[in-house]
Amino acid sequence: MNILLLGSGGRESAFAWKIAQSPKCKQLFIAPGNAGTGQYGQNLDVKVTDFEGIKKAVLSNNIDLVLVGPEEPLVKGIHDFFLADGEIRNVPVIGPRAEGAQLEGSKDFSKQFMQRHNIPTATSKTFTKDTLEDGLHYLATAGLPVVLKADGLAAGKGVLICLSLEEAQAELRSMLMDAKFGDASSMVVIEQFLQGIELSVFVMTDGSHYKILPEAKDYKRIGEGDTGLNTGGMGSVSPVPFADAAFMQKVEERVIIPTVEGLKAENIPYKGFIFIGLMNCEGEPQVIEYNCRMGDPETESVMPRIESDFVDLLIGVAEGNLDQKELTISNKIAATVMMVSGGYPGDYLKHKAITGTENVRDSHVFHAGTYLDGETVKTSGGRVLAVTSLQDDMFTALQQATADTSRIYFDGMYFRKDIGFDLL
Repeated sequence: MNILLLGSGGRESAFAWKIAQSPKCKQLFIAPGNAGTGQYGQNLDVKVTDFEGIKKAVLSNNIDLVLVGPEEPLVKGIHDFFLADGEIRNVPVIGPRAEGAQLEGSKDFSKQFMQRHNIPTATSKTFTKDTLEDGLHYLATAGLPVVLKADGLAAGKGVLICLSLEEAQAELRSMLMDAKFGDASSMVVIEQFLQGIELSVFVMTDGSHYKILPEAKDYKRIGEGDTGLNTGGMGSVSPVPFADAAFMQKVEERVIIPTVEGLKAENIPYKGFIFIGLMNCEGEPQVIEYNCRMGDPETESVMPRIESDFVDLLIGVAEGNLDQKELTISNKIAATVMMVSGGYPGDYLKHKAITGTENVRDSHVFHAGTYLDGETVKTSGGRVLAVTSLQDDMFTALQQATADTSRIYFDGMYFRKDIGFDLL
């Protein structure tokens, strides 16, 4: 079959690498892709939110299935766009419709969904500009630290952890009155701070059945020792040692099953991935957030551990028979180190030539923010390359990924040398 993959980041590079291995994939197209995805298929110069352009690409390349990588086109309704158009209605889209994508698109929607279905999560209340005074009053009683979340999509930057009441009240004013995160913070969820250790659990669902993909832990802070500013993710590890069988059974029974059944009960059709951001609070799972797609950089650690045919699983989602498909997961450990541009996560350097990828010895290099300038690969994003090593044990995987990352060079490059070492 001909497959169209939407996106241009490290997640899409890992998807493309995996899809290209499947005998069920005749031709792979990536829109828009990056300098690395071209080795797995054909890049198309179409933006992920250009729905008409995507339709043209689907028709002109006889596409049989579309896999949506990032959240923005899902929240904006790409799946609904396909279903409403007679010419492409029968092309399956892997990714929820706009209503289901609200699990990520609206923090308030997802919190209310969790409350309706008794899914364990932090206590919270939502406020708008009109209820600012109530919000300020609520903060005074909420206990510290406290978490403020912009309701809408804020490119991973809309979550603030406030340590003092003064800071929390100032930030709430800034989010609601000064639109600190634009339209995304026209509503703000104030949430109890959970103490524990984070992990990401990934589920594929056809709306009735589900498969639990390998879990992962990612590292958000720019600095070693988890210090400094939040980023889109500086690295990841899979599996997660503290997510043992007993913990994962609790996750399945208390979170995954109620989520899939809840969507069904509310007549929200959902075909795609559910990313569940969890906190392990002394062995008890609490949901921090949902995303309506796979994570990045977690996908770069998850995909190498999936041994079965990934395209066959996507077909199972499309056809509604995911329960009949085989998911085999490797016992090996995957570690991913992200190389970022100088200045990231603030204003960062661009258009720097990348050298040394051919020196990598025992890792996959997944391109994220790259483009081709003639024959030269150059940087275009804050997160540039994800280097993933799959090994028999955690220490070797971490050591190999870090060593291979240091074999690559571009001006201003930076990466954390401590990814995963807290788990050893």
